[in-house]
Amino acid sequence: MNRIDLENRVAVITGGAQGIGRAVAERMVASGARVAVWDRDAALGAETAAAIGAHFEFVEQTDFTSVTAAVTATETALGGIDILVANAGIAGANATVADYPCEEWRRVIDVNLIGVFHCCKAVVPGMVARGYGRIVNTASIAGKEGNPNASAYSASKAGVIALTKSLGKELAAHDISVNCVTPAAARTAIFDQMTQEHIDYMLSKIPRGRFLELTEAAAMICWLASEECSFSTGAVFDLSGGRATY
Repeated sequence: MNRIDLENRVAVITGGAQGIGRAVAERMVASGARVAVWDRDAALGAETAAAIGAHFEFVEQTDFTSVTAAVTATETALGGIDILVANAGIAGANATVADYPCEEWRRVIDVNLIGVFHCCKAVVPGMVARGYGRIVNTASIAGKEGNPNASAYSASKAGVIALTKSLGKELAAHDISVNCVTPAAARTAIFDQMTQEHIDYMLSKIPRGRFLELTEAAAMICWLASEECSFSTGAVFDLSGGRATY
């Protein structure tokens, strides 16, 4: 594993208790960052943070007050936030648009899109004041292509891509990079929310013939969060195993 230089940077990873978020947190700790794991699973989040040598904050990212409280607590514990990896998200139900429950559609948008907006909004003022920052949002290949029977998830991740592009342009003059990744499926706990039919569909679309490894996602995200990523902003980085065609 190449060691990316994140020495003394303060990094926040949302959804850092497990899956891609935990893999990113582990690699950032190994790269010298002071890491805060943000998660709404308090027990698992605290356990993960203790295991990898990170700080933990409970966050319900659909609630902006909860997010701003976590910013204050993190800055008190670790210092000003240099890096945000807005990774937390949910899959939601698998159903056609005609059959999709309205309440579930709103829940997915609230977590996956509004939650990412809340986190970006909360950390940006400090980054601007300090003249440095790196934001990496976790979108999805579904946000580019639109998975059938996953309209809420697909729409939310398309929104994350557009938010990334907009915010990247806003902050380009401040040495703050804002990029996103568009992973194909990785075998994480989010699979528990999906039907086997939908999982099989996703695998059938990946030319590499396998799911994304968590360490592969962490490698790209950690580079995007580094000082070396100094020119690309408002960009979308593919992690789809060859599935993406644009």
